[in-house]
Amino acid sequence: MKNPLKTILLIVGVVLIAYGLYTVFAPDAVIDAGPLHVEASDNSIDTKSILIIGIGVLAFLGAMFYKKK
Repeated sequence: MKNPLKTILLIVGVVLIAYGLYTVFAPDAVIDAGPLHVEASDNSIDTKSILIIGIGVLAFLGAMFYKKK
């Protein structure tokens, strides 16, 4: 492992992007009662999700353009 900072930034970026997208698209509540299956989802993107995805993208791009001197 030559460049641990680049590896850490890549991992953090991917995890934050994945978590942000999960919070946007995951159903809020699920009810299973025999043959009845009901999912409730708000599907609205809040500021927290946008911020998490944005930080993840910045970390990912930082890792892509990071050059060790």
